[in-house]
Amino acid sequence: MRKTLGVAVAGFGWMGRVHTQSYLRVLHHFPDLSVRPELVAVADEVPGRAEEAVERYGFATAARDWRELLGNPAVQAASIGAPNFLHREMGVALARGGKHIWIEKPVGLTAADARAVAAAVRGSGVQGTVGFNYRNAPAVAAARELIAGGELGAVTHARFRLFSDYAAHPDGALSWRFERARGGSGVLGDLAAHGVDLLRHLLGEIESLVADTAVFIPERARPTGATAGHTRAGGGELGPVENEDYVAAHLRLASGARAVLEASRVAVGDQNNYGFEVHGTRGAVAWDFRRMGELAVSVGGDYQDQPTRTVQVGPGHGEFAAFQPGSGNAMGYDDLKVIEAWHFLRSIAEGRPYGATLDDAVRSAEALDAMAVSAETRAWVTL
Repeated sequence: MRKTLGVAVAGFGWMGRVHTQSYLRVLHHFPDLSVRPELVAVADEVPGRAEEAVERYGFATAARDWRELLGNPAVQAASIGAPNFLHREMGVALARGGKHIWIEKPVGLTAADARAVAAAVRGSGVQGTVGFNYRNAPAVAAARELIAGGELGAVTHARFRLFSDYAAHPDGALSWRFERARGGSGVLGDLAAHGVDLLRHLLGEIESLVADTAVFIPERARPTGATAGHTRAGGGELGPVENEDYVAAHLRLASGARAVLEASRVAVGDQNNYGFEVHGTRGAVAWDFRRMGELAVSVGGDYQDQPTRTVQVGPGHGEFAAFQPGSGNAMGYDDLKVIEAWHFLRSIAEGRPYGATLDDAVRSAEALDAMAVSAETRAWVTL
């Protein structure tokens, strides 16, 4: 008989809603899951947000202070979708309180924050899943199989890009995302964290790197109220942008391969232009998130003038079959978070980790810290 698991959501901005919707959908796609998530509590400091969540999604209780979740015996697991500066405090407290946690990347502001949450998870014997959702795309799973199976030969070099325009408008509000103390390392924690996780997931560990960063919009208007997503606040009092708009890094991998990782939050003309190209001694594979169900694959023995074909991933790749019956049927971003919810709940049910873990968050954060140090010192940094 399926057991009920009481889940809570701490922070009900966009990501809190995505987690909630994933809990509501997960059994539709993974009916063999042995636990049923029940929405027992939601917390958000913005007046009215938690109450709206109760009305819209059916949570049993609402709170302004996330700490109320600690003393609620009905809460057995919690999603953390709050801003980066709260990740460490929330993650450590909830894990030590015996709550399993599904926490969004980058898990704090620094690698020290990620390590603290990871230690709390290990020390408390709870499960911890991290929101590195792009590795859940079936096409990424297919690319990983190609690479691991030697279809490309030995990987020689790769490029990972994460270009977005969400901060390109000069009237974008000076929200927590642009403050060092609350948003951390800007586009590094926001987008490059995903790039590092994809790189590690596909190609293995990073040995060393050199990086450069830039701030291209140095001032923004302060918001007059609560912000959600990427609010505009033109005409308000200006304040400084304290963290990075752009990062580029050249990486040496433990395998001997080389990689380039580039991320921008001010890339005019690019909306979620995320993806990778991986080259080996015998072939290549490429993926673009905006065409999530496709892979560009070049394999064979021709080496020179070898053609590239488009592969439509299907039920044999990753978790595609849980969503669509045949190749060419589209999946979306929210589906990747449903897969992530399944990993989280399955980890709890079976007592062992599935999907991205806090150890993955630590490795990503260490790479981001190294990028920041390298940009400041203009030198290679060994991880």
